[in-house]
Order: sequence, then structure tokens, then C-alpha cells
Amino acid sequence: MKISEWLDKKEADGIDVSQISLPDDLSYDEVPDETIFFKAINPHGVQCTGNHPFSTVERFGNWYYSRGQDKNAGIHSSEMQWKLFTKDKDLALRTAKSHIE
Repeated sequence: MKISEWLDKKEADGIDVSQISLPDDLSYDEVPDETIFFKAINPHGVQCTGNHPFSTVERFGNWYYSRGQDKNAGIHSSEMQWKLFTKDKDLALRTAKSHIE
């Protein structure tokens, strides 16, 4: 089953999927149809392996998965991670940009 099909089924069952966690078998096996937005704050360069704030929006079928780590968490922090599933592309983009700018 694809992520978009799984989300459609949950939504049809009356579940709010905006903050839902994907089952491991879905989240590891499927790549997004498209990455619409990605921005990271990494002042140390590509050699640094620590956590850095980022935001991304990926499309899975008719669903947009906006996720990341808030800029206010700071460099090398694992705090303030966020996610949002929505069918509204503009909402997904606004959310991602608001967490990284």
C-alpha cells in the first residue's frame, strides 16, 4: 500500500491525519513522488554530521508531507521536530518556510 492510499483510508475512517505517524514499513519503503521544497541551516558545511535545522515538503500522490526541525531549536539540537500531512500544497509550503525562516 502506498502512503497516499494509507492516508486516504485513515481520512475516510474519520481520523485526523495531519499529525499522524506513518507505519515503519510505509515510511522506509516509499520515496516521494517529488520534493517541492528543501532548506537547511548548516553553517559548518557538508562535513558536519550533527543535527541542523531543516524544512522540507515532499509529495506522495495527492498528499504533501511537510516536516523538519525548527530553526529556533538551534544547531546540533534534536529538539523541536515537527510534521504536517495535508492535501493543501500552499499550506505545506507556508508551514515549512515558517519553521526555517
